[in-house]
Amino acid sequence: MSETDAAWIETALTSARPQAVGALLRYFRDLDTAEEAFQNACLRALKTWPQNGPPRDPAAWLIMVGRNVAIDEVRRARKQEPLPEDDQAISDLDDAEGELAERLDGSHYRDDILRLMFICCHPQLPATQQIALALRIVSGLTVKQIARAFLVSEAAMEQRITRAKAKIAEAGVAFEAPGAVERSERLAGVAAMIYLVFNEGYSASGDTAEIRKPLCEEAIRLARLLLRLFQSEPEIMGLTALILLQHARSAARFAEDGSLILLEDQNRSLWNGTMIAEGLALIDKAMRHRRSGPYQIQAAIAALHARAATPEETDWTQIDLLYGALELMQPSPVVTLNRAVAVSKVRGAQAALDMIEPLAPKLANYFHFYGVRGAFLMQLGRNDEARVAFDRAIALANTSAEAAHIRMHLDRLIRDSQPKGARGGAKAK
Repeated sequence: MSETDAAWIETALTSARPQAVGALLRYFRDLDTAEEAFQNACLRALKTWPQNGPPRDPAAWLIMVGRNVAIDEVRRARKQEPLPEDDQAISDLDDAEGELAERLDGSHYRDDILRLMFICCHPQLPATQQIALALRIVSGLTVKQIARAFLVSEAAMEQRITRAKAKIAEAGVAFEAPGAVERSERLAGVAAMIYLVFNEGYSASGDTAEIRKPLCEEAIRLARLLLRLFQSEPEIMGLTALILLQHARSAARFAEDGSLILLEDQNRSLWNGTMIAEGLALIDKAMRHRRSGPYQIQAAIAALHARAATPEETDWTQIDLLYGALELMQPSPVVTLNRAVAVSKVRGAQAALDMIEPLAPKLANYFHFYGVRGAFLMQLGRNDEARVAFDRAIALANTSAEAAHIRMHLDRLIRDSQPKGARGGAKAK
């Protein structure tokens, strides 16, 4: 097989996977059987497509071939009869089958994919298992790839996925097409799972940032897929816009040594303009529906940052108002903490500090709380208190980049506390 053939076949298989696996799951009502049927169909595609060219509808072809091969396997197991040697006997090359599959599955397309995604984000599964299962079943990443992204062994990841499948089987998930209310609930769960996948990649730093970058890219692919299924759903537009606008800044988020660069200090020429334009168009379209939701509000905040050519042009007043709306819609001490940053820009550090002080009991073990509190105290000249907050932040840092960023503030406090002569002598040395 030539490199050109391999490239287009891989693209076609990846694109067709959610629809094909979703349809096969509906047929066989078993996740392992559906996945194995799809893999068998892929093997047949790798053998026949280079010779015969791509089918008119790769997904329909894979559904039909996967279904036929799985049925033949069941028959062989029951009758202990060998399969015919002739590939044609398994009925995998006739274009008529593609047409039949289109008639069979066209009306189920959206529900099949939604069901597949919903199974992966079943509420009985912990978040880590939801993400791993979605990456394996919906995205088709290998166990090795997922393990590498999560920085665990292949054996540990294989066990995690196996446990997730077992819980799904025990839960007895219904395979009927969901009604309007249930579909809405499932859609919210799927969106949350996709955002979890994105955050797993986006929260990485240092040496792990590049390793986990594919998680962000896969989340974007899944969000776009969901958006194609629900083109008039403003919250899915908002979700897609949000992760596009956040990921657009990825090239500017870390220095060469792996240290974190704050938004206001980033080189904005490194931001991905094409991705920003797509995100801005989506959030503008979503807002026109006048049915705002948490993803839309967060995307609108990200859009204000993206539209600012310089940090000074950022509309912090509008960001403060948007965070206020998000607080009403989705009350959370973390949302209030984020809003406090906007308040510090609009009304000063003291007003922001007054806002976050009541959050201390709830955020006692949250790295960002102490980092933000220390920054406000430092702005107010309360350096001793700031040093205590920063020390606590370092103790709670999740990554080396977070710790390095706080140490930078501590070093500044130390320099500022030294007499001018001592600072000059130290600098000369």
